[in-house]
Parts: sequence; C-alpha cells; structure tokens
Amino acid sequence: MWHGFLAALAAQTESSQAALIFRPIDGDEIMEFAHGGDLDKPVRDLLIARSDKAASLTGEMREGRVYMLEELKELRGHLDSPSSPVRRFFMRSVRISGSGGVEAWLTIGHHKDFKAADGALLANLVPHVRIALRSFIALERERFHSSVASTAFGRMNFGWLTLDARCQIVDVSPNMEQLFQRTGILRRGRYNRLMPASPSVDREISALVKEIANNPHHPPKAIHLSRDPWMDMLLAPAQKPVISGGAPPVAIAYVSGDRQSQADRCDQLVDLFGLLPSEARLAWQLAQGTSIAEAASMTGLSEETARNYSKKIYAKTGARGQPELVRIILTSVLAIA
Repeated sequence: MWHGFLAALAAQTESSQAALIFRPIDGDEIMEFAHGGDLDKPVRDLLIARSDKAASLTGEMREGRVYMLEELKELRGHLDSPSSPVRRFFMRSVRISGSGGVEAWLTIGHHKDFKAADGALLANLVPHVRIALRSFIALERERFHSSVASTAFGRMNFGWLTLDARCQIVDVSPNMEQLFQRTGILRRGRYNRLMPASPSVDREISALVKEIANNPHHPPKAIHLSRDPWMDMLLAPAQKPVISGGAPPVAIAYVSGDRQSQADRCDQLVDLFGLLPSEARLAWQLAQGTSIAEAASMTGLSEETARNYSKKIYAKTGARGQPELVRIILTSVLAIA
C-alpha cells in the first residue's frame, strides 16, 4: 500500500521519484519505501544519516512545513558545485513526527521545478500520513507479538482453533494446522467441520459446543483426544467477539499434542538414558503420571516386575522417585524432539 501511495503521489506531482523514509525515535532501524528509484544519494544520506548533521536537519525542518532543496543548509555545499548532480535536482520534503514514536520524511524529487500546488499537496497529506504511520507501527508491533506467541505455542506443542455452533472451524492458528498435518486425530471435514478420528470424541465435542452456544458462561472442559500420540483439548467459550466472514465463533479449543508416537519416545529414551526397550516403555508410562500398577498393566508386566524395572529406571536416569522421573523426562531434549 505504501508503494501504491507513492506511485499515486509521483503521478499527481509529475515527479520522477517519491520516497517515504522513517525510523523510530532514538532507534537504528531505517525503513524506506520508494517509487521511481532511490532519491539522489546526498539527499537520501542526509535524511537517514545517524549523525550530528541529521540531528541539526531534524531540528531545522519544522514538522509539517514543506521545504525546498536549497532551504536545507546541510545540502548547500552540494549546490555550490556546478558538476554536482544535486544542483540539477529539485525536491520538496516534509517532516512528520509524533507518529507512534517515529520520525518520517515524505519527499518528492524531479529534474524540473515543482508547482506551488505540489508543495500544498504535501502539506495537506501530513495528518493523513501521520495516522497511516501510527496504524502501520501498531500493526507491526501486533505482528511481532503474534509471532512471539505463535513460536511459544509451537515450542509447547500447542495450537488453537475457534468453532461456530455447528462445530465448523472459523479460525485456526498455524500451530494447529501443523497438528492437522502431523496426525489424523483431528482433521478438517466436509464444510470445514472439525472431525475427530474417534466417533465418541466427536459426539462429546459436538454436545459441548452446543452447550457453550446456549450458555456463554459455560466452564471450560478438558477432553482427552488420544493416548498415542498424546493429545488433549481444552474447550472454552469464545469470550471476545471476532470479526469473521461466516458464522461467529462460540467456542475456542486449545489443543496440546505430542509430535511423536509412544514407540518413537521409547526409542529416544533408550538412546538418551541407556534403558532397555522394556524399561523405556515403562518409563514413558510413568512419565505420564500413571501409577506403577497402571503402568504395569499398560506394558504387559506384572506389578512386581514393574517395581523392579522402576528401580533400574531411577538408577539410570538419576531420579529419586516418580515425580523426579516425570521432571527429568519431560524437561529433557524429548520435550523439543
């Protein structure tokens, strides 16, 4: 949109160049949008330089006033030389400040002089460009915050999606799209409906979404989706209204899932701690918080054998009991594998 704006400005003023240069106040990052090529180098360097000259230029250019090239004392030395390209360059430039913490310069340039109407146009654009810059900075900050949150969710194997009253997906996080692709536990069905692989889970989610649609203050509910690979869901009312093209979302589902199957995790435990495969299978069940008796049943061991294996597991991993085993395994490199 910035390039389209500058192209329209250049066409309206019959300029060969139009540029918007801005930087955060006391910041180092320069952002520049240009149409028709960069400004002549001495002009461009002066506008973006981090030097005493740039500071004096900023002070010299009053905000909102349109300046001609010859009014900028820092460039007068270039005008004195007959061979200087700046001598044959005409410019109108206006400084815009206070736009969400940025200093900006809107500049047009040409090799013939401008009309008075061109300068008036630049002056009239100042409040509009200030608002646009403020919105641009706010959007960039929100994009950064969203990127950080998305990365954190990804590292925790988290994703989210919103559902309407018919369990159709309204919106979805990039992390959730990755969960869709990695596993068939959840997928997009016909008409964009959320389709769990388990029919019983499908019925549970559908019934809960209907309850939430009828009661926006319905308490959040946790739903276990799969044991291998492990995946859970927390379904809660969508508290804030969302602008969407279709039906409004009534529920938001937070989904946490393991990237690997139990078999993969057991192989990794063998490599990481030197466990035997049978010990690794038991260790993984214990790391899920199950009791010795439950873990023995799940791995086909007697409870006595499971207790003997658990002692060997604790010795090899350095754990002093099941709570510490859970911490060691879930905070090891397996958490990001």
